[in-house]
Amino acid sequence: MISVSPFSASRVVASAVPLRERGALQRLFSTFANGWPGVGLLIQRLFTGIALLYNGIVQVETPRAGLMIPDITGAILGLFLLVGLWTPLAGTLVAAVELWIVIAGGANIWMSLTLAVFGATLAVIGPGAWSIDARLFGRKYIGS
Repeated sequence: MISVSPFSASRVVASAVPLRERGALQRLFSTFANGWPGVGLLIQRLFTGIALLYNGIVQVETPRAGLMIPDITGAILGLFLLVGLWTPLAGTLVAAVELWIVIAGGANIWMSLTLAVFGATLAVIGPGAWSIDARLFGRKYIGS
């Protein structure tokens, strides 16, 4: 029986996917955080994704000169972070885009810096167990 619950207490007995068929994301993270750390990563992904989407929507409603492309790009990357898809790549790009906004003189520099830090930490730590990345590239647990 395969257990996919992030709060599962079972041990990893075997991998259901052969090593040569695992994606590159599995090689980045030995495990996807579950339990309370996984909940924390889910909350961080949701906060970052919603804030990026909000910034993109505000930019479409009241365009600022020179900042439409980075804000719309950030909103698209926010969708990837919300669902936890390609999180290391999306987090790295969020950090780069938000730093672009800071350098270009965006209206709210501190919010952009905060989103850049959150994007970078998600790129380094990973998406957590409650993400599409974990379902696609994570280890499969065999329960007892």
